[in-house]
Amino acid sequence: MQKLKIAVIGAGSTYTPELIEGIINRKDALNVSELVLMDIDKRKLEIVGALAQRMLAHGGLSCGFKLTEELTPALDGADFVFVQIRVGKLPARVIDEKIPLKYNLIGQETTGIGGFFKALRTVPVLLDIAGEMKRLCPDAWLINFSNPSGICAQAVLNYTDTKMIGLCNGPLGMQKIPEWALGLKLSEVESDYAGLNHLGYITSIRHNGRDYLRETLFGNDEILNKLDGSQGHSKEIIKLAGGIPSGYLSYFYRQRHNLEKLLEAKTSRGEDCMVIEEQLLEMYRDTGLCTKPEELSKRGGAMYSEVAVSLAESLWNGGGAVHVVNILNKNALDFMEADDAVEISAKVDKNGASPLPLKAPVSRHIKSMMRTLKTYERYTVKAAMDGSRDDALRALASHPLVGDIDAAAACFDEMLEAHKAYLPRFF
Repeated sequence: MQKLKIAVIGAGSTYTPELIEGIINRKDALNVSELVLMDIDKRKLEIVGALAQRMLAHGGLSCGFKLTEELTPALDGADFVFVQIRVGKLPARVIDEKIPLKYNLIGQETTGIGGFFKALRTVPVLLDIAGEMKRLCPDAWLINFSNPSGICAQAVLNYTDTKMIGLCNGPLGMQKIPEWALGLKLSEVESDYAGLNHLGYITSIRHNGRDYLRETLFGNDEILNKLDGSQGHSKEIIKLAGGIPSGYLSYFYRQRHNLEKLLEAKTSRGEDCMVIEEQLLEMYRDTGLCTKPEELSKRGGAMYSEVAVSLAESLWNGGGAVHVVNILNKNALDFMEADDAVEISAKVDKNGASPLPLKAPVSRHIKSMMRTLKTYERYTVKAAMDGSRDDALRALASHPLVGDIDAAAACFDEMLEAHKAYLPRFF
């Protein structure tokens, strides 16, 4: 079996043990010869790296292992590059969450004006990594988990020729809805998934010739009642949308409710994560710990390794497994442009991911949501690359969670100053 090198960029993340666990679990399918963990944060890299090394030994995976603060040795000769960066670390996330609240705007890590600023910081760095991959490992796959994953995919797939796939663990959880809500065996279910990252929908659930989801749109209240609460959405929202929305769409469908919750909260999610992260790092320091601690689930990393490493296995060994990924639309969705990065089911083999055409109609509402957010994403990529205030405001004016141009402009200026160190293109 051909040997492979895996590089993890942003490996000081407390999520990394999830990834290491996935690599260990698939050691027979992926013949890893070298694993390099890279991060610019030396303290976190050494703590997480030491745990990773103990996990590998405990899991019986013997391979070359290296920690580095430099990109070049990590990328040189790599076959897979897993990227999980957070430019500005968690303190930048806290700024993204808290400043918007002063303007009665939702502050959130991946959507709205908070997610917008995360994109501005992340896209240029990710494009730089893709550029270095072209020089050091031109045939490698870039598998990105960095948020906002969809916008990152939109940038890399349109402005580089790096082989790249964007990932999120959310769709994997959504795919289990037919089992727990309708009592159907997942192995016997076919479903359609369409959307953008954190703006995705299940649009069809087919089993033995029936489309259960379509039936709800034509008055089957029994099925609709069973789907009530899926991804935190009421049956009314599911019926109106014409599909089961991802959990993140709560920010759109219940905007006022979520804004009130954020305004009332004593701490932001970023501040909570800072506490959890330090608790995890203290736990990771225990030299007796050699497996992923259960407490990591509090950080929101459930199924992360399964999504990431199973995708790598499909790319490395072939087989044509179906994954929900962020890739170029091409001609899969006729209501989106060919160069739109979309989140969709795709067949994955050694040649990459090929989007699967949907087998049931998509509601006009979902089409409208996707096209509106794609306009926002395209302007965001332009602003991130060019440092254009005009394109930044065009993006924010297009976003349903922002809209008001006066609030957007004032909030943008304050956040731009707060993130000045990470946004040189604007200065």
